[in-house]
Amino acid sequence: MPKYILPLEVVDLQGDGFHLLVEVVVFGQIFKAVLDTGASKSAFDMEIVSGFAPEDQIIHVPDHHAIGLGTTTMERYYVICKQMTLGDLLISDYEAPVFDLSAIKFAYEKLNLPPVLGVLGGDILMDYKALIDYNKLTLTLKM
Repeated sequence: MPKYILPLEVVDLQGDGFHLLVEVVVFGQIFKAVLDTGASKSAFDMEIVSGFAPEDQIIHVPDHHAIGLGTTTMERYYVICKQMTLGDLLISDYEAPVFDLSAIKFAYEKLNLPPVLGVLGGDILMDYKALIDYNKLTLTLKM
């Protein structure tokens, strides 16, 4: 069973806890995503995705609203990522929900941190049997 070990980066939220960041390559670009074990699904920021994804890969789902993020009034979109890599793990044709994550981006801006693509959530963590090692600051994924 192949396994993939990815380094994690700790971001100190200046007295408000910590985030773990993981590198994600999508749309041919390198991004950081917040490792979020509480998120049911990985999700990306609409503004960032709109700048890199081909327009025909961003899909609007009419008459459906997003669940989570504290509201049910957000229009629902998703993006088809032809290739997404996490370290040496290649995920093909991944469909990620796309939201306005400006609140997260604003918080990172206030802390002089670079923006993040979004969150790496439970769908990928569960599918690839994730193991988070806080001592070694690694994320291990298995096929």
